[in-house]
Amino acid sequence: MLHPNYTDLMKVVNSEVEPGEAPVVNSRYSIVMATARRARQLIAGDEPMIEKAAGKKPLSVAVEELNQGLLKIIADDESEEQ
Repeated sequence: MLHPNYTDLMKVVNSEVEPGEAPVVNSRYSIVMATARRARQLIAGDEPMIEKAAGKKPLSVAVEELNQGLLKIIADDESEEQ
């Protein structure tokens, strides 16, 4: 079993959303895509944002970073504006 599970990760990502606003993430697919992108960045040489990342697989590190709130997922329309 994946720990943390998708539901927990979605709660972390959506924790900063104000009441009445649409959630940033509302599907497992969004979580998978975000963690896969971060894992590829780690493989390419980016530094992990968590301690004790040595020896862990890049995807495990990416999931832990997301779970700790160190990664922020932005909607596609927001990334085009910046």
